[in-house]
Amino acid sequence: MVCDSQRSTLHSGRSIREDHMSGHSKWATTKHKKAALDAKRGKLFAKLIKNIEVAARTGGGDPTGNPTLYDAIQKAKKSSVPNDNIDRAVKRGSGAEGGGADWQTIMYEGYAPGGVAVLIECLTDNRNRAAAEVRTALTRNGGNLADPGSVSYVFDRKGVVVVPKEQSDGALTEDGLLEVVLEAGAEEVNDLGESFEIVSEASDFVAIRQAVQQAGLDYESAEAEFVPNLQVELDVEGARKMMRVVDALEDSDDVQNVFVNGDVSDEVAAELDEE
Repeated sequence: MVCDSQRSTLHSGRSIREDHMSGHSKWATTKHKKAALDAKRGKLFAKLIKNIEVAARTGGGDPTGNPTLYDAIQKAKKSSVPNDNIDRAVKRGSGAEGGGADWQTIMYEGYAPGGVAVLIECLTDNRNRAAAEVRTALTRNGGNLADPGSVSYVFDRKGVVVVPKEQSDGALTEDGLLEVVLEAGAEEVNDLGESFEIVSEASDFVAIRQAVQQAGLDYESAEAEFVPNLQVELDVEGARKMMRVVDALEDSDDVQNVFVNGDVSDEVAAELDEE
């Protein structure tokens, strides 16, 4: 959905929106801050380790030839996961060391209060436990589990690379970043306050991450995510209820990622930040 205030400009034959929906940016900012807090508490460690194991199992234990593993390792390092834990996860996943679990990826669909679509990505060695925990997290917080296909159409699989504005050689501008990532396949760049979010086709995020690195820029994360193509505008209470559902789901060890289509405005985000 494109707002009237959005302007589209063609750069090198690609359409890049200059002004983006504040809702997507603000929710992304809130989610980004929350991830940083979770990392400080060590809450993300187990999930990041699981990502590394699965990446090593599916593409081999050499990060130079396995970009998925490379990005999983970088994300873990940026969240302060100890190198020993990372190395052991790579060995378990690649079969060089025993003890690796048979992780399965399962997607669940549901609704949070107010009709907010929720897509839940699980990585589990116990399907029954994962299903029970997802259902409980939703229903105890006013949501419900939905049939497969009920909400997945509201999301597109996209590549998302997050680059901090503060770089070692000074502040990065949006125009400066666009010059770096356009040819690599960037579709849009969103301003998240302290960082920029580069959105692309899911198959292009590695090329974008590599372009960012080749330009001498630091990045915070690079991965494929589900980005909403249709959003539900939320007031403060609605946003609070959505975040309660997300928190409850993310408390489950089986849940890797939660994606929602709630639209949080600047004003609502400011009120939430004050709480």
